Amino acid sequence: MKIIKYINTFAITLPFLIAATYPIYKEGAIIFAIISTMATGFLQFSLGIKMLIDNPRNKNLQLYIAGVVTFFALWLTNVLISYNDFINYILFPIPLILAIYLSLLVYKKE
Repeated sequence: MKIIKYINTFAITLPFLIAATYPIYKEGAIIFAIISTMATGFLQFSLGIKMLIDNPRNKNLQLYIAGVVTFFALWLTNVLISYNDFINYILFPIPLILAIYLSLLVYKKE
């Protein structure tokens, strides 16, 4: 579990570390920090899957995975079928909420 905590901490701090190089790299640092949030999402999703495999009856982890699946289903529906600004406003905060939720699960678990 310690390794999962370290990986999650790294995933969360990665965009901030890259953004901290702004005085040196200017706009490039901000662009790469934004892009690195995708790596954060991938690492957290991978950790969520690993934790769910280890403990398949955990309702909190099932809820996290359901949230990720729902996010991507809504996003794909919005992109492929019909573009709707309302759905975009709903989708915008969901990755942040999922990241916070999984972090709470990781750090709460001992």
